[in-house]
Amino acid sequence: MATVSTESAYPNKVPEVTLGFWVVKIMSTTVGETGADYLAVNADWGQVITTGVMLALLISALFLQIHFRRHVPWVYWLTVILVSIVGTQITDLLTDKLNISLYISSAAFALGLIFIFLIWFYLERTLSIRTIITRRRELFYWATILCTFALGTAAGDLATEALALGFKIGIILFGALIGITAAAWYFGANAVLVFWIAYILTRPLGASLGDFLTQSPVYGGIGLGAMLTSAIFLSVIVALVVLSHINNQTTDSSIN
Repeated sequence: MATVSTESAYPNKVPEVTLGFWVVKIMSTTVGETGADYLAVNADWGQVITTGVMLALLISALFLQIHFRRHVPWVYWLTVILVSIVGTQITDLLTDKLNISLYISSAAFALGLIFIFLIWFYLERTLSIRTIITRRRELFYWATILCTFALGTAAGDLATEALALGFKIGIILFGALIGITAAAWYFGANAVLVFWIAYILTRPLGASLGDFLTQSPVYGGIGLGAMLTSAIFLSVIVALVVLSHINNQTTDSSIN
């Protein structure tokens, strides 16, 4: 029989799901796409070196994230950005180096995500991000996040490249799906289910947006380039995370 984790609980480690949360999330996914492209292509690191370096940084960030017993905005969002880059690179390695079809990788990541959800729910009886209050739940959470980024990358590339929908159509398509998901939540759909569907969909939306901004007009983009796009989005992310940190500090001070 499944048992609920008996670890010592600590305050929820995931930020409140507000409009600001989704803005930073989408921008993080865009930086994951553009940042990975910049390092692998423009900086000439290649996919293998980029994946190795970013994976090492991700492990370090995860160690910090799990080490803290409270939500620390800059650590949380740094981890999300690194997960985004690593998730992008995993999919790109499977597609470009191992020649695995995007149909197969999308299906494999979807099955992997379902498997994580099943085990998580079996052990904890909840998939809610409002209850990430033990180390085991946090590990399930980050495993899920990595899988959603890899799945979102594969699904986004499948739609915009393999199915030849293009970046503009990709932005419209995934934006519309997120809008439908938000409407379902508004009309009473299960909040946990809606959250995870939206979380998955923001990855291909951010990737399509990143490709549209960075790619040459010849390929359907507007040609800002990976470095400029990453710098702009990172600046906005930093500003929003600093504001979140200040709000957290203010809240902690008022509580104390």
